[in-house]
Amino acid sequence: MDITELILDDHHEQRRLFAILEQIDRAETGVLSAIWGRLSAFLELHAKAEEEIFYPALLQVGIAARRTGRVEDETLDAIHDHNEIRNAIAEAERHQVGTDDWFAAVAAANLANSDHMAEEEREGLTDFRRLAGLPRRHQLAVAFAAYEARHYAGVKPVDQDPADYVRAVEEKLPGSGSLSVGSLKPN
Repeated sequence: MDITELILDDHHEQRRLFAILEQIDRAETGVLSAIWGRLSAFLELHAKAEEEIFYPALLQVGIAARRTGRVEDETLDAIHDHNEIRNAIAEAERHQVGTDDWFAAVAAANLANSDHMAEEEREGLTDFRRLAGLPRRHQLAVAFAAYEARHYAGVKPVDQDPADYVRAVEEKLPGSGSLSVGSLKPN
């Protein structure tokens, strides 16, 4: 088991659920609501699991490999993307299911999520496979699967400041001291 594979599996499921939504008649609001409820909860759970498990590990291996700037940039961008996805989900929740405004908000969530997944697959996951050995990726996969299983009913969506997120993670890393590494050092 490999955390990068679990994340890719989640991405596949997200794409599948968005595709299902696109094929349901707008008059079937009960079905649309049920699938959207599952998808929106899954998107938030996936983002939170990444924020709790994957991105701290990416920062740790990137700093150890002297690629601090790159992994910080990837993480900053990912947290920003997660906020965009959360905001699009919240916008969909403000509209009646099946209306033009609801479909527009769902489409915005799909676009933000698709952009995020493409970047993550091209950058963060690739870097992590290069920098972290399979035993570490397995250990994190177990933690990731457990996190998602423990929180199957969903987690509370909370936007995060990307820079504050990276600073907080780096402060917890062994040997990093208080913001003593990376491009986010205080001036």
